[in-house]
Amino acid sequence: MKITIIGAAGVRTPLIVRAIQQHQDRLGLEELSLMDIDEEHLEFIGALISPIENSPNPKFHITRTTEPQKALEGADFVITTFRVGGIGSRAIDERVPLMHGILGQETTGAGGFAMGIRSIPVILNYVKLMQKECPQAWLINFANPAGMLTESVIRNTSWRRVVGICDTPSSMHRTIARVLQVDPDEIYLDYFGLNHLGWIKRIIFRNQDQLPKIFDYIINEAGLPGIPFDPDLISSLGLIPNEYLYYYYYSAQAVNNILQAGETRGEQIAKLSLKLFDELKVRSMDHDIDGMLAIYQSYLEDRSSTYMVMETGKVHDFSQLNQATSNPMIDEGYAGVALNLIDALIGNNVRTQIFNVPNQGSINGMDQQDVVEIPCLVSYDHIQPLAVGEIPAHCMGLIKQVKHYEHLTIEAVVEGSYPKARLALSIHPLVRDYGFAGTILDEYIFRHQGIFPEFK
Repeated sequence: MKITIIGAAGVRTPLIVRAIQQHQDRLGLEELSLMDIDEEHLEFIGALISPIENSPNPKFHITRTTEPQKALEGADFVITTFRVGGIGSRAIDERVPLMHGILGQETTGAGGFAMGIRSIPVILNYVKLMQKECPQAWLINFANPAGMLTESVIRNTSWRRVVGICDTPSSMHRTIARVLQVDPDEIYLDYFGLNHLGWIKRIIFRNQDQLPKIFDYIINEAGLPGIPFDPDLISSLGLIPNEYLYYYYYSAQAVNNILQAGETRGEQIAKLSLKLFDELKVRSMDHDIDGMLAIYQSYLEDRSSTYMVMETGKVHDFSQLNQATSNPMIDEGYAGVALNLIDALIGNNVRTQIFNVPNQGSINGMDQQDVVEIPCLVSYDHIQPLAVGEIPAHCMGLIKQVKHYEHLTIEAVVEGSYPKARLALSIHPLVRDYGFAGTILDEYIFRHQGIFPEFK
């Protein structure tokens, strides 16, 4: 079996390789191909995984390349985790709307729009290459905005072996399991929505709904780590929202918090990443692999400990959880979710996981091809969406509006249509202004020259 990672110079790659090593006895992997257009950063990532690569019995061969055709040739699974324009592009995505008092966030609202505009052409081009080099492979998309990119593949190609992954639902799953003091595999989350726009409506453990118990915990403990909402909001909703819904339920507060912080999350991560790769470069000159690994681990901890802090004004404190031995946000993450998926797809087990997949009748009122984030049953070479049924009207209204924004954004890219791009941005619930939409779009086009598609 061959796994290819596109965008392998990113900081997630060592975690994915580590997870592969831990799963190797079940996976039977023969080749792992790491591909990125940034050769220097790819070399640094290669140094970080060298202890695995150079171990006495590595069990699989690792290759690194800047040539996508070479990386994709004969692949069984392709993991996409690229970021078009690098972390600097995220800083632009987030800062531009903030200049007009509108939320700037990587995957939500105007920031997610800009990231999607840049990324859709790239993933569609990779699918064209896959059709030639690995026509039977599964495409596992980590690249954000994960749901929109997955839908762009569904609606504009004949490729159907595609699934979008986000680790937020799995992080919620593990956090809830710790509160209940049970094995996560014993819990079923009745979850529905879109990527970064989802809710939990039931938590099933041994045929009993544990949602009331979690509500009691949230009220008594004044919250739940990783869920940055006031207890009375959660109680009123009767649902547990995905953390990204903070930007919808507290949009004005989020903008004010970011402005008061003086920098966006993208700008903060850009500084951390610059420091990381500068320090890796120095250590690599001395061939100090242990030092490089220590620097990388420190980077992960800094990144995790500051996650959503400036936007919400709250720190993720997982120490209050029962049986909390580590932070579930970095325990497993994307790597664990992806490898569990692959493990099930090659027939080692049958597993239920939450993914971004075509609706296929799961949520009443959504189109068959609409990519939604829902529980799926994964078995040998098959992903089956599970029924969700009716959902609350206020959730459906928000989902429908954001989904139409996604449709228009995808169409704008494929058709090269400036009017559709502006309309898409103007109808997003976090923008909702045609004038600002045009101003923001024009600024993105100017600042992202060379990596933004041309619009008519």
